[in-house]
Amino acid sequence: MQANFIRQIAQNNPSDFQLKPSAFTLYKRFYGYIWQHKLPLLAGSSTIFFLSLLQVIIPQITRYVIDVIIPEKKFDLIPWIGLSIAIIALLIGVLNFARSYMMSLVGQKTIFDIRNELYQHLQKLSLSFFENQRTGTLMTRVMRDVDALEKLVTTEVAEIVAEIFTFVVIVTYLIYADWQLTLLILITLPVMIFLTQFFGSRMRGAYREVQQQSAETNNHLQDTLSNIKLIKACANEGYEIDRFSEHNRQNMEANIRAVQLWSGFSPIVDFMNHLGYITVLAYGSWEVMESRMTVGDLTAFLAYLNHVNQPAKRFSKVMHVIQKGATSLERIFEILDTQPEVKEKSDAIALPPIEGNIRWEGVEFAYTSSQPVIHNFTLNMQPGMTVALVGSSGAGKSTLANLAARFYDPQKGQILVDGHDIRDVTLQSLRSQMGIVSQETLLLHGTVRENIAYSKPGVNHAEIETAAKVAHAHEFIMSLPQSYDTVIGERGMKLSGGQRQRLAIARALMKNPPILILDEATSALDTESEHLIQQALQQLLKNRTCLVIAHRLSTIQNADLIVVLENGYIIETGTHSELLTKGGRYAYLHAMQFPQKLQLLNGTPA
Repeated sequence: MQANFIRQIAQNNPSDFQLKPSAFTLYKRFYGYIWQHKLPLLAGSSTIFFLSLLQVIIPQITRYVIDVIIPEKKFDLIPWIGLSIAIIALLIGVLNFARSYMMSLVGQKTIFDIRNELYQHLQKLSLSFFENQRTGTLMTRVMRDVDALEKLVTTEVAEIVAEIFTFVVIVTYLIYADWQLTLLILITLPVMIFLTQFFGSRMRGAYREVQQQSAETNNHLQDTLSNIKLIKACANEGYEIDRFSEHNRQNMEANIRAVQLWSGFSPIVDFMNHLGYITVLAYGSWEVMESRMTVGDLTAFLAYLNHVNQPAKRFSKVMHVIQKGATSLERIFEILDTQPEVKEKSDAIALPPIEGNIRWEGVEFAYTSSQPVIHNFTLNMQPGMTVALVGSSGAGKSTLANLAARFYDPQKGQILVDGHDIRDVTLQSLRSQMGIVSQETLLLHGTVRENIAYSKPGVNHAEIETAAKVAHAHEFIMSLPQSYDTVIGERGMKLSGGQRQRLAIARALMKNPPILILDEATSALDTESEHLIQQALQQLLKNRTCLVIAHRLSTIQNADLIVVLENGYIIETGTHSELLTKGGRYAYLHAMQFPQKLQLLNGTPA
């Protein structure tokens, strides 16, 4: 019965039963990043030793005052005692400043390194990774999770380390001075260790939930703000407000649960510390009465007891920081340990300047093993050839273009560019010689100039303007408030669909690539703009290999070869006129777009 209960929980919450790395393992790996800045780390750590020694000296001065100066009335030594304490306080201040500055330096450099590495690794991951992740979640990991590590190095954990070191120094001295009383001081230590482990594991789980709820809230915020026009068009402002409020409430409740655990741990630690203080005070007072200890010795012991208890007090205060840090490290390392599905070989070569031959040989591909998308696809595109892929939605047209750019790897077969298997060359050398204009217009927040020049950084204005003119974008650009310096907003929201697409075409032309992939590149253009673009492309595509994906068949009538796909299979190939003469699938699709020619098909089936 118990096994069935556990099995049911595991099925409902499989993530709770995944093997999670221990906090020790996570922090050990994190320490590897910190150690990269060993010079300031060692400099900051060295101050801890001297601070610990100074912490030992002050109670001894107090003991000397109570046991010697006051009974013997050595008033002439009091100014020297005051001067000594002032000098020690000054040294402690200087050393604390040095430690704080050095550890902050280490912390900031460490955070910089981790965030940079995380972003660089994200850039290397395959498209399939991003298709299964939400933008808000990734933003949370790069920003909030990394920020959560800052206090671990700069303040909280640095102080814990300093106080633990002081603890070791003082306990060593106390054992030498009075081992029996020292054992009484340490009697609560095993209980403290147990409580730390008990609450620690639960707090880590609580903060894992906090991070998940925070990511969900960020996801909703990112989705709604990036689709604000859709929300307003559907008059769904109230609906989205309610949804955000629910995410926000769940985030609040997760934080409250975490705070409840921490709030329960902290007073227990304080109680244990006071219990130790009472024990030392009672036993020490008895030893003073029995003349086995002086009043000064007892006073010094009570002062040392504060330093012994301080690490436990501090640890209780920062337990939530440590567990939150462990959760953040777990989420960060989860991404860093994710390997791209499309990998460069260790001996990958740089693809030399190409002529533009592309050859698919027996290519088969599936996004999931149960649903193949491409079946035994074979095609040879000669340099300078324009090939159009035609078919209904889901036939595999865009997938073939993505395979050519090696956004994915086929399960079978190979794709060759100028005789080189694209899996044997570096991704940068392959994609740098390809221009891609997708049906989803992708623009960055910035100026018109920056977006056109994005494919070729450092290009001069004359080249940018030439590309814009070829794409028939120059005229509308000059009508903008600051022409080429106009900020177009996130994803080009300040422009029309046709204007955005012409900028994307200009960006691809700016690259002047040997291979051009146009995935529904003219789908958002009006009839007049499309006609102008087609005229420009006729000149541009000379001596250039071009793969065109189109639903509007009027845009591909001059293609050298048209390949008709259905369910991932090639069912027809030929030129526009040849395929119309065959009266097959292409002719039917053409007739659907041009109903006046439907009678020529003589009942051709769909």
